[in-house]
Amino acid sequence: MMKKGKSNFTVSIRYDKRLYDYDIRGSLAHVHMLSKAGIINESDANEIKKGLDLIRKEIESDKFPWNADFEDVHMNIEKRLTEIIGDIAGQMHTARSRNDQVALDMRLFVKDYTTEILGEVYSLINALINIAETKGKIAMPGYTHLQRGQPVLLSHHLLAYVEMLNRDAERFWQVLHSSDVMPLGSGAMAGSPYPLDRELVAKQLGFNRISRNSMDAVSDRDFLLDLLSASSIAMMHLSRLCEELILWSSDEFAFIKMSDEYTTGSSMMPQKRNPDYAELTRGRTGRVYGNLISLLTTMKGLPLTYNRDLQEDKEAVFDTVDTLIGCLDACAGMVSNMEINETAMQGAAAKGALLATDYADYLVSKGLPFRKAHQVISSISERALSENVDLKDFKLADLKKFSELFDEDIFSITAESSIEARDVFGGTAKNRVNDAIEYNKLRITQQLDQAEKLYGPELVSRINKIQSSTSR
Repeated sequence: MMKKGKSNFTVSIRYDKRLYDYDIRGSLAHVHMLSKAGIINESDANEIKKGLDLIRKEIESDKFPWNADFEDVHMNIEKRLTEIIGDIAGQMHTARSRNDQVALDMRLFVKDYTTEILGEVYSLINALINIAETKGKIAMPGYTHLQRGQPVLLSHHLLAYVEMLNRDAERFWQVLHSSDVMPLGSGAMAGSPYPLDRELVAKQLGFNRISRNSMDAVSDRDFLLDLLSASSIAMMHLSRLCEELILWSSDEFAFIKMSDEYTTGSSMMPQKRNPDYAELTRGRTGRVYGNLISLLTTMKGLPLTYNRDLQEDKEAVFDTVDTLIGCLDACAGMVSNMEINETAMQGAAAKGALLATDYADYLVSKGLPFRKAHQVISSISERALSENVDLKDFKLADLKKFSELFDEDIFSITAESSIEARDVFGGTAKNRVNDAIEYNKLRITQQLDQAEKLYGPELVSRINKIQSSTSR
């Protein structure tokens, strides 16, 4: 049972027991190193390793006797090890403090979950690219201020989110880099008087670097702030995507139909299908923002080195990674399973004054300065709006009332020609979009190839497995 009242104030076992596997892995590596360095004898080290393996099995079979009297995951494991093998267990903590122990656990946690996040980010990128390839040649309105502006390809619109997500991936690779520092050997704050082989521990645990300053190592939480910051920006991107999915699935737009798997019915109105997954993703963005601000505020006044305030880092981080992974998975599912209403999109791209900019460019091609051309087309657009007609409905004689430069060739301008005219790097022309699709595929491959060199094939294999693990 958990402690009650004031005596429960310092207990963290309720949430930090999630770190058990990282804690055991760290202890196994530490004990192995102590044995190799001759700090403890090999037979004692083997007893400790056997005991830790048994504890892992107990935890994973839900038979471990968690006890709030021991406050946290570290002491629970150590006390249980003492029950199993006796006083030999006390040698496990030689040359180690809970300060560098918890720093290690959190770094292992971040490396592990950042790998999973990257897999989910790439899953969503692949879902967007797949639609861009298969159905992305559909024309649709591009918007500014939520007003129809110019025709674009659906694929171009979706690839804008691919750009955002690729920046997210780059940030999470940086999180992986910043967390890839092994702090064990820092002790409570000043280092250790024992002849530790810190490089051996780092190699066993898969770290590429070891910490350079013991005081910083036990009090540094920048890598967690990197994670929370990257997660906040990623959630902002997901929220923007979800906002558009919500708008597009409304009757007012009718551009898409959301899959029943990602919508729910109304409790009163039987005709409705509510985009709950998209709305919850949008809503949970605030939670992730709050977790970032929470840890920033915790850190802002802390003197060196370790302070108990740092116990407050874990719940914010755990909640953030769980929220982000769930939302990334939901977004990939929503995108992959939505039905696209090609007729509605194409029809919207052909309506109204979406070709107004092209009409202005037409007048420029006839020798009129752009500002004057802009004024002419603005007047025509106002007339179209007042008469409730489309720009395309104006006859040549009507257009000539505004400028004698108009001729029959003005009617060759269509949504399709407008799109193809944007044949500039980064533009919406079909060949540019095709190039962007191929580039984005190559970019993922290059990122994973580089990661394999830095972190090994196992990490990349896990990312690839996550990408393909769910049938969308």
